[in-house]
Amino acid sequence: LTIYFFFCLLPLPNTIASPTRFLCRPDQRDALLELKKEFPVHSNDSDPVTTVSWNKSVDCCSWDGVTCDANLGNVISLQLISRSTATNTSLKSSSRSLLKLQHLRELRLSICNLQGEIPSSIGNLSHLTYLDLSDNQLVGEVPASIGNLNQLKYMSMWGNHLRVDIELDENQFEGTLDFGNTSSSSKLGVLTVGDNNFDGLVPESIGKLHNLNSLDLSQNNFRGRVPRSIWKLRHLNSLDLSHNNFIGRVPRSISKLVNLNSIDLSYNKFEGQIPHHFWRPSQVGSGHVMLSHNSFTGFGKPVEIIDGTTLERLDLGSNSLQGTFPLWMCKFRALITLDLSNNHFSGSIPQCLKNLTQLRVLNLRNNSLSGFLPDFDGFELESLDVSHNNLMGKLPKSLINCRLLEFLNVKGNKINDMFPFWLGSLQYLNVLMLGSNAFYGPVYNPSTYVGFPNLQIIDISNNNFVGSLPQDYFSNWTVMSLVWKETVPENNYMGLFASYSMDMAYKGADTDFDRIFRNFKAIDFSGNRFSGHIPTSIGLLSEMRLLNLSDNTFTGNIPPSLANITKLEILDLSRNNLSGEIPRGLDKLSFLSYINFSHNHLQGLVPQSTQFGSQNCSSFLDNNGLYGLEEICGKHHVPVPTAQQQPEESLLEPEEPVLNWIAAAIAFGPCVFCGLVIGHIFTSYKHEWFYSS
Repeated sequence: LTIYFFFCLLPLPNTIASPTRFLCRPDQRDALLELKKEFPVHSNDSDPVTTVSWNKSVDCCSWDGVTCDANLGNVISLQLISRSTATNTSLKSSSRSLLKLQHLRELRLSICNLQGEIPSSIGNLSHLTYLDLSDNQLVGEVPASIGNLNQLKYMSMWGNHLRVDIELDENQFEGTLDFGNTSSSSKLGVLTVGDNNFDGLVPESIGKLHNLNSLDLSQNNFRGRVPRSIWKLRHLNSLDLSHNNFIGRVPRSISKLVNLNSIDLSYNKFEGQIPHHFWRPSQVGSGHVMLSHNSFTGFGKPVEIIDGTTLERLDLGSNSLQGTFPLWMCKFRALITLDLSNNHFSGSIPQCLKNLTQLRVLNLRNNSLSGFLPDFDGFELESLDVSHNNLMGKLPKSLINCRLLEFLNVKGNKINDMFPFWLGSLQYLNVLMLGSNAFYGPVYNPSTYVGFPNLQIIDISNNNFVGSLPQDYFSNWTVMSLVWKETVPENNYMGLFASYSMDMAYKGADTDFDRIFRNFKAIDFSGNRFSGHIPTSIGLLSEMRLLNLSDNTFTGNIPPSLANITKLEILDLSRNNLSGEIPRGLDKLSFLSYINFSHNHLQGLVPQSTQFGSQNCSSFLDNNGLYGLEEICGKHHVPVPTAQQQPEESLLEPEEPVLNWIAAAIAFGPCVFCGLVIGHIFTSYKHEWFYSS
């Protein structure tokens, strides 16, 4: 009986062979396959979601980027992302198959190289709650039919080339910026149309989008004043109007946005006083106030800061703010970045900054601050920029406690100190800017010098540094020889919490760098009193892009090891006492675009390569021993080479005057002998004068 019962439980063969049931409806599957043909997204290894794996043998509800309703099998979400630039797709041609997916709730087609216009038929996808067409190449006007999407809660069209003139009446506005009837879009919670070509005025009817919690109109051409009706967006916690042409004062009505914790008005033409309500405690998350690159002049009535304010980022740079350092800012204990650069602040830097123990970035560049740098004990600074002020005294050694310091810029002050060898122990220090101060003394001490293994930019120009550099001086500057591997664009520039900036002599002119590319590596020792030979170890810094040793008293030959710096773009050795020939290997530096060897004692043939031939004649001035400059300077500006510099064939040309020279030599010989005797007597006394003076 037991055996019989066992066999009764075995499934019949036809049961095993029964076909697999797919959740996906056939019409939905066919629409997706049709979309795949019209939408040939090519993938690469980093693409997260593509159509490459779509085929009939697999349930379409399990395809990459596809989500179905668990009961009915309708496609309710579609997400495609491709960073490949192999194919550009027209969204208009793909709309036929998209419209067959009538139950779509989410449509995410960001970073898909979409071209052309947005089809008006997209407004027929009436169930959409989420629409993301960002970071494509879409053009033309946004269709008014999008206003029919009355379930829409999130929409992003950031990073395209869309346009719309919104200087219209309210009804027309509701069909453009609001993409249709405002009442039907009242559920919209996120509106992101940044980085497009929108222009005109923002009308008052924007206040009807009363459910918005995030509004991004950044990087467009909006102009005029911010509409007063913006106060009606009571749920708004993030407002970004940056990089436009808004003018006038910030409307007081913004004070009614009690949930606002992040506001970015930077890069506009706002003026007047900064509203005091920007500083109240944030009720939702951390606070960001970004007001840089405007024309604000002050802070209005006295600011009262309540303990508990969670402001993390405060950027007031590049305005017209003046007066002493605002002491009330020391109460923002959660601050991570503080930028007051490019204003007219005066007085000293307050000691109360020590209260900001979370501070990572402090930028006070280009003000009129005076006095001494404060103590930096207890800080975890990653970036300190106090350049172009009137600070004096010494560089505080408490900076050595800022273990995470990457960027230090004190350029353009009156700091009077010896070279800070102790900074070499900061293992993350990438940029050191000490130029145009009153630093003095040697930059090498055998008992304290350990090199700068992670340093990739150093500017100590225009100080009073002296002495010679040992030949192995640069042997421990490791990062200068490491190849940088590029990643995503936003990570290719220095600065985690804020972009670092600096100014530096570049191709003979002072140049501002608003951002610093991570692959940029530079040394500027110009305008000091360094002497001796240029260290041959300079050739180890193979990834360096800029080398400026001008305005010193270096002697000897140009080191041939410079030819090993294969990425070198700028080389300035002017105004020294260098001699000898220009090393032949330099003509193979294919990236070299700026050379200055002027005001030295160089001689010999100038390399006849493209890099040298494209330079200005001034790059070789005051080197009377150089020749081969006809193509660079023209025949009228070329120094005549001496007999020692002439090619051998030129020394063999004339034969007729030989007898005349022999006769002259016979007559000239006794005179030469007498001259040598008298000269010997004279110089035997003159030699002592050189040493006594």
